[in-house]
Amino acid sequence: MKAYLDNAATTQVRPEAAEAVVRAMTEVYGNPSSLHSAGLDAHDLVEASRAAIASALGAQPGEVFFVSGGTEADNWALSAAYSRRGRHIVSTAVEHEAVLEKLKAMSSQGWEVTLVAPEKDGSIPAEKVAAAVREDTALVSVMTVNNETGNIYLVAEIARLIKGSRALLHTDAVQAFMKQPLRASALGADLISVSSHKIHGPKGVGALYVKKGTNIKPLIFGGGQEKGLRSGTENVPAIAGFAAAVKAAGRCDPAIRAYIVERLAGTLPEAAVIGGGSPHILCLSLPGLRSETIMNYLSEREVFVSRGSACAKGRRSHVLEAMRLPPEIVDGSIRASFSEFTTLEEAEYFCVCLEEAAQKLLRKL
Repeated sequence: MKAYLDNAATTQVRPEAAEAVVRAMTEVYGNPSSLHSAGLDAHDLVEASRAAIASALGAQPGEVFFVSGGTEADNWALSAAYSRRGRHIVSTAVEHEAVLEKLKAMSSQGWEVTLVAPEKDGSIPAEKVAAAVREDTALVSVMTVNNETGNIYLVAEIARLIKGSRALLHTDAVQAFMKQPLRASALGADLISVSSHKIHGPKGVGALYVKKGTNIKPLIFGGGQEKGLRSGTENVPAIAGFAAAVKAAGRCDPAIRAYIVERLAGTLPEAAVIGGGSPHILCLSLPGLRSETIMNYLSEREVFVSRGSACAKGRRSHVLEAMRLPPEIVDGSIRASFSEFTTLEEAEYFCVCLEEAAQKLLRKL
């Protein structure tokens, strides 16, 4: 049996999305900027896809801009600070590397960055973020769902608390979009990053929601596509696949995560569950074992999980370190993540293999 439980890293492309990609590559292959009928057909497909994604976000089509993925969306959103007064940015210590590395670069350019630390349970009180906002704060960036722990952050409450400030609000919603209720108007954010490959769409495409009236400068210059804000010939097949994935999207069954937590509480009481909130992410630790050892054991049995963010490439989790967890908890942590296609049989197989790993590997210590 095989159990793919690394859906927070990427997902299998669903048939509807794959079909949309192939159709765009073989039938609607014109350049959307061309004025002949082949180009107009491609343009219409891009705009229909934009409308579908905007509808899922509760936004207007003119507020959705296509990019190459969540990383570009985050980088572009943070660059909106350049158009604001002030040289101060507020974010959190548990953001994705796409945000933290961009902030590091901005810091080297003279920006002052305040990173709000999480509580030990991974939560971040909205009041704590709001308290860090100053008169010269240009932008606040707080993710919607943490990609390692599944903690859900109160972006709408943060928006309410900082409403009187001059700061823009950005949220990286890559792990929330199509996985939990998410409407731009309810979130109150000015900028929202989303990605296709986390929701069973193709890799290489995402979108940035830019609230009407928000001043943002181009990150990429060229032919003037995307209203002159994101130049480059549109990736029509990927955009079509993204929209198809959105239209067909279902939700992860909360019973999957609940089953694993309840079972391991009885069979592996030493396993520590870290954070939580979103039903599609489970972070846990087996103190005494190293993450790589657990992952290798599971991988040999075709159970695929990860150690925190796939983008960290094996480095110790900055998220868990920010939570001030003991080193043995951090070093023994793994992340299992689920999708609408994950079955209870896969969850059971994961538990069996993890129980075997603990029994055999801990015995050797």
